[in-house]
Amino acid sequence: MDAAVRLVSERGTTALPVADLSDAADVSRQLVYLQFGDRDGLLVAAASDLVERELMPEIRDDDAPPYTRMLATARHFARHRPFYRALLTGSCAFAASRTLNSLFASLVTATGLREVYGDLDEATARDLASLITGGIGAIVNEWLVEVDDPLDPEALARRLSRVSAMIASRCLCSKGGPR
Repeated sequence: MDAAVRLVSERGTTALPVADLSDAADVSRQLVYLQFGDRDGLLVAAASDLVERELMPEIRDDDAPPYTRMLATARHFARHRPFYRALLTGSCAFAASRTLNSLFASLVTATGLREVYGDLDEATARDLASLITGGIGAIVNEWLVEVDDPLDPEALARRLSRVSAMIASRCLCSKGGPR
């Protein structure tokens, strides 16, 4: 996985022969195919592994303020921009986005959604979590792919924080809560 992240980052593309990826990892091509199915399967797994190992431990802390978690997320993606940018513009973009959104959706709990939106059934809570994480994912994807260097993680964290606050405040107002 580390070899895949390194090689994609260095070359700036996911259009790499499996032989190059297997050589960089010092494993056989057969192992890559058996374990991941194809190159794109390996690259999506590498992205998932990178997020799970490096980012999730920082943002799973329920006691951390939301802005702190958003800033940690922005810093992670900025630090690994060459890899994620190639992934999000390559042949595995859809699968990578879907996998990353699924990882982040696991952080949006039904209990947390009920605190903001009121009583929700499980299906609606899952759909709302998908909507929120998909929207955040779209903002992060655009930032990684379109924004000029150097990326400013603090600016992205402020942007995500403003959007989150707006969604929560409008919801609270519609329920008769504070404005």
